[in-house]
Amino acid sequence: MLTAKERLIVALDVDTMYEAETLVSRLQDYVGVFKVGMQLFNSEGPDVVKRINNLGGKVFLDLKLHDIPNTVGQAAAVLTRYRVLMYNVHTAGGSEMMKAAAAAAAKESLASGIPRPLVIGVTVLTSINQVILEKEMGIPVSIEEQVVRWAKLAKESDLNGVVASPKEIEAIRAGCGQDFIIVTPGVRPIWAAANDQKRVMTPKEAVEAGASYLVVGRPITGQADPVEAAKRIVDEMEEGL
Repeated sequence: MLTAKERLIVALDVDTMYEAETLVSRLQDYVGVFKVGMQLFNSEGPDVVKRINNLGGKVFLDLKLHDIPNTVGQAAAVLTRYRVLMYNVHTAGGSEMMKAAAAAAAKESLASGIPRPLVIGVTVLTSINQVILEKEMGIPVSIEEQVVRWAKLAKESDLNGVVASPKEIEAIRAGCGQDFIIVTPGVRPIWAAANDQKRVMTPKEAVEAGASYLVVGRPITGQADPVEAAKRIVDEMEEGL
């Protein structure tokens, strides 16, 4: 079973290589994985992944691939060559697209002798609430029902797991089993602000509910002492294990 530290993913929501490397150097002994999203990747390019790997950090590449199956499959092969721990695609892209991503990761891993990355499907973003889902997106079901529907589709499409709000963890576990990976953003300790997240839990609550990994950004990187903040969150997570 993964330790609390190994389950903690820190979001590197910064613009520069210097900021990213500074955070990785300070935090790598206290967290398990670093998330590189669109902000940092589009600013610094693929080299940022290599630099984090060279520092000894594991990378969750959060680019949310969403395109036709062939395009996603080709992109997935490239991301696999970056030697990331995991990357993600949008489950809304459908089964054929997700299968293309999973197959490309497996094929490229075998051909290159690279460890196979985890391929994770993004369900309903944690910034979306019920009103947005129904009125703006035109999906007339509950968030939980839609999340579970997409999670089941991801599992049927050979993905390793999904990204979902901690509020849907128990429903996903019921529908997809105990071995299915659930990566949960929207995690906020009591002492941190919720910011733009709509569906949140504390680290302890998320782990108790069955989260595999927790993604935490500003409650760590936005603190005066990120190391101390990371330690506090790991301590909270350990209470839930």
